[in-house]
Amino acid sequence: MNKMTVRDIDLKGKKVIMRCDFNVPLDEARKITSDMRIKAAVPTIKYILEQKPAKLILMSHLGRPDGEVIEEDRLTPVGERLAQLLGEPVLKLDDCVGDIVKNSIAKCPGRVVLLENLRFHQGETKNDPGFAKQLAELADVYVNDAFGTAHRAHASTQGITRYLPSVAGFLLEKELQYLGEAVNNPTRPLVVILGGAKVSDKILLIENLLNKANSILIGGGMAYTFLKALGKNIGTSLLEADKVGVAKALIEKAKAKGVRLELSSDFVIVPDFDKPEQKRTVTEIPDGWMALDIGPQTIATFKEVLSTAKTVVWNGPLGVFEKEAYATGTLEIAKALAELTAKGVKTIIGGGDSASAVKKAKLSDKMTHISTGGGASLEFLEGKELPGVAALNDKKAG
Repeated sequence: MNKMTVRDIDLKGKKVIMRCDFNVPLDEARKITSDMRIKAAVPTIKYILEQKPAKLILMSHLGRPDGEVIEEDRLTPVGERLAQLLGEPVLKLDDCVGDIVKNSIAKCPGRVVLLENLRFHQGETKNDPGFAKQLAELADVYVNDAFGTAHRAHASTQGITRYLPSVAGFLLEKELQYLGEAVNNPTRPLVVILGGAKVSDKILLIENLLNKANSILIGGGMAYTFLKALGKNIGTSLLEADKVGVAKALIEKAKAKGVRLELSSDFVIVPDFDKPEQKRTVTEIPDGWMALDIGPQTIATFKEVLSTAKTVVWNGPLGVFEKEAYATGTLEIAKALAELTAKGVKTIIGGGDSASAVKKAKLSDKMTHISTGGGASLEFLEGKELPGVAALNDKKAG
């Protein structure tokens, strides 16, 4: 990574403003149901505090308040959990810009301040220069440790970098290192597992990875569009009819490049999503039935291909894993990856639903790396430049 990190800049006595991804899930009682994203920011926070800054100011969004103050989207529960994790007070403010915020930071007796939800201001998502400048006025140095929003050109991810020295935190650095190595300089063979609902979400990803991967395994809802392209009957399974031609072209491209493209060969099917008790496993899907998971034959084939891998990238579940009746394929592949990791294979999980599936299998600590950013990891794996990364200061040559 050619971007400066917190290690490359003097923070002593400086006011540091850090963009975190504290967009955590909350239940109806506004209790945090997973603090993974808060914990992921702690190593960078602790490092900065060890450098004895004048103040550390943290900022994040939560939910989609769309420029309005929504009480349920306040960051108060995050501040409370953060204080517990750090073992010191965190002053949570009721806004993120303005004179009251400046004065509160100046008078704060503690070292850590948490600003209110950035998206209570429309200027955040619009990347408004005035709003970005107001955020920048609170500090001397900017640190971005929010990989989950690095694909957004927002005021707190890109706009602010015009006004302050801007460096990456450890989490952002780790994400770029693992994802970057996996696609640009992988230990081979590189096997990519792709799932999820739509081919349209993954076209650019497949295009990019056909130039990198040795094998690509396709399951989940997107597989049925590929199977349709091969002339197979898919019953009432998920289909993007307007993408059948694209799927056909990708199959041809894989052949031309010598990339092994493996599709589901057997399926767990039902006549009705809500009647899992009627499920059957078949190699050909009859009319009126829908496939919702990969079958044992496909699991065995996928495992066989995976057994040859030295690096694995997984993006997207292989069935409707949220429902236990259709989760077997996804959970079996998660177990296979855990076993490979133990043998020294690099296993990279591309955030979003894949991360949720691994968590459901209770195997999160058995993977090499689980990305904290679903959309950001997808765009990075597509080969796109992430605005929040591009905006950071480059390391000086030599």
